[in-house]
Amino acid sequence: MSHIHGGPDVHGVPRWDFSTNANACGPCPAALAAVQRADAAHYPDPAYSRLGDALAAHHGVAAERIVVAGSASEFIARITAAVAGGGGRRFWLPALAYGDYAQAARAWGLQRVDDPAQADLAWLCEPSSPRGMAEAMATSVAEACSVVVLDRAYEPLRLGGRCSLDAAALDRVWQLWSPNKALGLTGVRGAYAIAPLQGLALARRLEQLAPSWPLGAHAVAMLSAWVLPEVQQWLAQSRTQLARWKAEQLALLQGAGWQCLPSEANYFCARAPHPVDVAALRAQGIKLRDTASMGLPDHWRLGVLPTEAQAALAKALTIPQELTQ
Repeated sequence: MSHIHGGPDVHGVPRWDFSTNANACGPCPAALAAVQRADAAHYPDPAYSRLGDALAAHHGVAAERIVVAGSASEFIARITAAVAGGGGRRFWLPALAYGDYAQAARAWGLQRVDDPAQADLAWLCEPSSPRGMAEAMATSVAEACSVVVLDRAYEPLRLGGRCSLDAAALDRVWQLWSPNKALGLTGVRGAYAIAPLQGLALARRLEQLAPSWPLGAHAVAMLSAWVLPEVQQWLAQSRTQLARWKAEQLALLQGAGWQCLPSEANYFCARAPHPVDVAALRAQGIKLRDTASMGLPDHWRLGVLPTEAQAALAKALTIPQELTQ
């Protein structure tokens, strides 16, 4: 069973990579500078005390609720292992979802159920992947299952709408944050989760299951920079630019007959009016993301890229020149 992701492949880094959802305005200069200054000659603090305090203050929660992770995918695997180790046997996730949720569940022998009330572990993601929308069942799932994880990887890149869960509901679920996409630094792996108010026992169990130093010095530097005012200001400005590029990209593809699905994030799914020659596109430095592995066959997920990248896509797809202007 192979992991399916966008981004670089055997051919290297695509020149025009529509297959990932990283912030196309990035990398964030202040965060990149922090990573470049990281002290790679020494171990980080194994308790990550200062980082935990900074993340807790950023979110207005107690530091004991912060659980650091090597990446979002590492946390997905670890919390699944913890639930299975505690006797969990069933999981729930939306019909369209990131493949790592189900893959981790299968690895631990969990069975998928249709009713979240019967699940020992449930997954939500907002904005969702691949659609970039709110989860219709978010509120009911948060109330029905004892361990619910809300993946908020794309929340910092939300260009419209708002989270389905209010503050009280958010305190009942695990919130998984992986800022590297928002910062345009996907090569730096590092994430963290906020435990629910009633989830401290599981939080301690997750810490026991973690290897020593799950975060290296560069990940600590990135996450420490994440909470800085100047980084958050840069992020807010980037969302304005991304919204402009998204409008251009939607108009381009819709004008060429693509059926584009609604999205609140810096990416969207679309169905081509004719078969897409993936190999030919890749030969021209362009990569799209097939969403079949996320439950949406015959569609492509496209991250929003600058006008220059859109022009390259239009040329490769032989879209008339007037639609690219």
